[in-house]
Amino acid sequence: MPSESSHIKSKNNIDTLIELAVFGADQQMREEHYHVIREMARSGGIYPASIQGLYEASGKGLYHGMTVPAINIRGITYHVARAVFRAAKKDAVGAFIFEIARSEMGYTVQSPGEYASCILAAAIREGFQGPVFIQGDHFQVRRKMYRENADGELNDIKELIQESVNAGFYNIDIDASTLVDLAKSGFEKQQEKNSQITAEMTQFIRSIEPEGVTVSVGGEIGEIGKGNSTVEDLRAYMDGYHRLLEPGVQGISKISVQTGTSHGGVVLPDGSIAEVSIDFNTLRDLSEVAREEYGMGGAVQHGASTLPDDAFDMFPQVDTVEVHLATGFQNMIYDSPNFPAELLGTIHKHLDTQYKGEKKSVETEEQFFYKTRKKAFGDFKKELWHLPEANHHKIMKELEDRFSLIFRKLNVVNTRDLVTKYVT
Repeated sequence: MPSESSHIKSKNNIDTLIELAVFGADQQMREEHYHVIREMARSGGIYPASIQGLYEASGKGLYHGMTVPAINIRGITYHVARAVFRAAKKDAVGAFIFEIARSEMGYTVQSPGEYASCILAAAIREGFQGPVFIQGDHFQVRRKMYRENADGELNDIKELIQESVNAGFYNIDIDASTLVDLAKSGFEKQQEKNSQITAEMTQFIRSIEPEGVTVSVGGEIGEIGKGNSTVEDLRAYMDGYHRLLEPGVQGISKISVQTGTSHGGVVLPDGSIAEVSIDFNTLRDLSEVAREEYGMGGAVQHGASTLPDDAFDMFPQVDTVEVHLATGFQNMIYDSPNFPAELLGTIHKHLDTQYKGEKKSVETEEQFFYKTRKKAFGDFKKELWHLPEANHHKIMKELEDRFSLIFRKLNVVNTRDLVTKYVT
């Protein structure tokens, strides 16, 4: 049995390794540390996994009444992930996902390899064992880029998918909902490009996934922040998708829909978030059709982290398979009374200078800072990683408590055995 001193040494070692993986002098050094961390995780019984089996079980009606949280970590990733794992261990939570979007990788300066390494290092540090779900969120087709050079945009997404799968992202959400054309007549014509590109990306993923792994692929029918999705949208998208998918190719496991939210919430002039009303009846109907007619796990809700707490109880009740949570955790960090005031002032001055061209004439200062402060996770990456210890400890405890609350409300406590049963 390892001595207490050797355990402390091991914990300090992973702290050093992950810092070198994130802030190493050159790319070769950083990639060498990615590899070391992944091998350490594997030897400790920690492995990147696909949630496909769990969602297939949902599609067969083998479990009900729980919603998997997908947590976007934009900054201080290793430390925030540690808080997630601590909360998960307390309540035997196995059904939870770490994710990062294509856009987030850019402004937070986190490659797939770095992000996956931070998650696995956090699992090592907190003594977590078993499958770890890492997801590429919103691998989105950018409408403007697609119109200018369709092949170039799709090839960029394929390159990102390849890099992500290599890093251990065995869950990928394809978002071609940006190309839905509501000006066309008929639901299938409106969803045509969306179906076509999702089918193409699905087949590409199947061609590169590691042996023994079925990557969980998600699709999306409604651009978040736009009009609410309908059952007709879902059927048109899925019927077109299946016609284009080659025979024998495993299709998507879930479908992201729009039911009234927007990413980050709607910011009022004083910097607070406007209340929104989610159409839970529509969410229930879409999840039911996704499962019963197409064998998927169900519908996915985006843009939920800034909702009031009582909304989270509703997601399991309407059998939402997954919910995406991002901005609320960012807000907790910046708005914490324990965030250093001097650093926050420095960040605001930087945003005001660096991104002043993004400020709209109708925006208040509070709205502008709320909109742009996500970029400080990349611009102040090292400063945020090295917050004063007392401040850091209190902020991470606040986040840990929040993760525990969300796990309870989404009813994923005591799901380790369920995950073990259905995930290989």
